[in-house]
Amino acid sequence: MELTSYKQIRSAMADPVIVKEIGGSLRRMRLKKNISQEKLARIAGVDRTTISRMESGRAATLLTLVQVLRALDKLDILDVFREESQISPLQVLKIQERQRLKASPKRKPVKNKK
Repeated sequence: MELTSYKQIRSAMADPVIVKEIGGSLRRMRLKKNISQEKLARIAGVDRTTISRMESGRAATLLTLVQVLRALDKLDILDVFREESQISPLQVLKIQERQRLKASPKRKPVKNKK
């Protein structure tokens, strides 16, 4: 089987290779913004060595990743983790059936007969 798409290539990669790729992406984002590791670390509230480790592909906590993405103004990357609920066509029809099509006059209160 030939690996043709990036998705197929990525799924064939070992986890440490993917972590290293993420670190490289963080480095490119930082350099694109022309920010030093020291400055990024200060903005993110982490140590400079943490940034260096992340960029070299060593594991970091999710919290640290979020802090660095926030400092790089790249939190939108995390949108891929949001799952929007999908409404099926049958559910849409049921909702539409329940919607009122016209107004009706107010009903008089029923008096209790004793």
